[in-house]
Amino acid sequence: MGKYIRHIACEECGSSDANGVYEDGSTWCFSCHTYKGKEGESNMPTSVAQAIKDQFEFESSKGTVSAITDRRINAETCKKYNVTVTTNDDGDITHHQYPYYDKNNSLVAYKTREVASKGFRTSGSWPITGLFGQQLFNSPSKFITICEGELDALACHQMLGNYPVVSIRNGAASALKDCKRSLQFLDMFDNVVICFDTDTAGRKASQEVADLFSPGKCHILTTALKDPCEYLITGKSKDFVSEWFNNKKQYTPDGIVCLADMWESLSEKEDIITVDYPWSGLQHLTYGMRLGELCTFAAGTGAGKSTTVRELAYHVLQSSPYNIGMLFLEESVKRTGLALLGIHANKPMHLPTCEYTDEEFKEAFEAVSMDRRVFLFDHFGSWGIDQLLSRVRFMAKGLDCKFIFLDHISIIVSSQEFGDERRAIDEVMTKLRMLVQELNIHLGIVTHLKRVPNGGHEEGHHVSLSHLRGSQGIAQLSDMVLGLERDSQNEDELVRNTTLVRVLKNRFSGDTGPASYLRYERVTGRQTEIDRSEIEEGDEENEEEHNPNDTTELFESVMQ
Repeated sequence: MGKYIRHIACEECGSSDANGVYEDGSTWCFSCHTYKGKEGESNMPTSVAQAIKDQFEFESSKGTVSAITDRRINAETCKKYNVTVTTNDDGDITHHQYPYYDKNNSLVAYKTREVASKGFRTSGSWPITGLFGQQLFNSPSKFITICEGELDALACHQMLGNYPVVSIRNGAASALKDCKRSLQFLDMFDNVVICFDTDTAGRKASQEVADLFSPGKCHILTTALKDPCEYLITGKSKDFVSEWFNNKKQYTPDGIVCLADMWESLSEKEDIITVDYPWSGLQHLTYGMRLGELCTFAAGTGAGKSTTVRELAYHVLQSSPYNIGMLFLEESVKRTGLALLGIHANKPMHLPTCEYTDEEFKEAFEAVSMDRRVFLFDHFGSWGIDQLLSRVRFMAKGLDCKFIFLDHISIIVSSQEFGDERRAIDEVMTKLRMLVQELNIHLGIVTHLKRVPNGGHEEGHHVSLSHLRGSQGIAQLSDMVLGLERDSQNEDELVRNTTLVRVLKNRFSGDTGPASYLRYERVTGRQTEIDRSEIEEGDEENEEEHNPNDTTELFESVMQ
């Protein structure tokens, strides 16, 4: 690293001066322990890593559990949170040590606060820590309170009794980032109470954190004094408790406007985030995939639903800067990952017969994953609809995924004890529709179809909105419905491996009808758009061999 030059602000934790710049261009933040090497260097120097380890072991070995008398925080509260103090020869407290834990509730770091200067330092694996006190509250309950600092969390918990209380790690500047990291933990509580300082920074942070949660879940506490510590020090604990119970304002974003006040917003051209479809026919009718829309893919068994959705996820990855979430409930994350790598390599790497070199595999892996924009749902074990919705929310809020694909909704319903399938599908679709609207994401979901007379969808039967399962909840709540049709048993290889994408509903433009023919290439494992004429040529060559009910007639009738 070389010689230290100066301190600068840290983009990671928000500290204004904890980030040190060294003569080789590298930086090291003494607050959040973020290391950024010089160009071409990705690993932290051994000397820095050893220094972190030594400091953590030193912090772990010192300090005793004791009351923090100047803040009127008793020893019982400190013991519960495992907070220790160190004293000088006169018995005066000189330092506080606040322990921090990872998601597995293992002690991995300390924040040490110097009483005299009010400065602090961190030791251990700080980047992987959760909120202060998070390890104490592993079971869902009605309320959890988030404070702006460790001392405020201790004071708040002591005044409230046994109510769960945690704090963010680095003050108001890091509030949004810290709560995003622990969103899955916070979301398991029925109500989230934000108790930040009443200054400008605290109020701003309160609004940002409140926006992470669904409407009605979050409450911003309005207090007469600056913070919980001030109440405890001045002997006004009863006032704080009263305000906590009575002054929690339910946070609801502004949503009612008068049309007469909308001239400026209506006159401005709307800039909707959109990613084009990779297939021209579908793009022509739909104008692309937009945020805030729920798109349903409907097809019979073997029509290529999962293949189509994976192609779209890969296309979004390659043609946009947005993060992608994939919840494929009928396959393992390994199967999904290999299929994505195969799309990039133009080889079906998930098949045991596929041959590829180590270099090809590494290049595909790095191209698809190294920018850390694709997130998969490992659904091993039991789960329910609420848990699944929680994962979708976490992908959108915690991981900034703008495009999320769910394959498939039918398995969600069949895995639950709903009883009435129609009501269950409507309930699930309603919750998904609300999530899309709230989170402003593009959600693509896959659904199966109900059985129809006079031939099945597996033989290329036309898909219509009336074939969707449930009491039309899927059709009513989707912005876009795409039907996939493929005669998987046809003797003609071209027809057998070609899927027709039909637009059944299009809330954006109203355009519907046949859109694209997608041919599956077994050698590459890819779907490519082909022209209608290629289908017609294949039809003419095999006309005498096909009966009037086969897919050749179907494809001809589709475009009439």
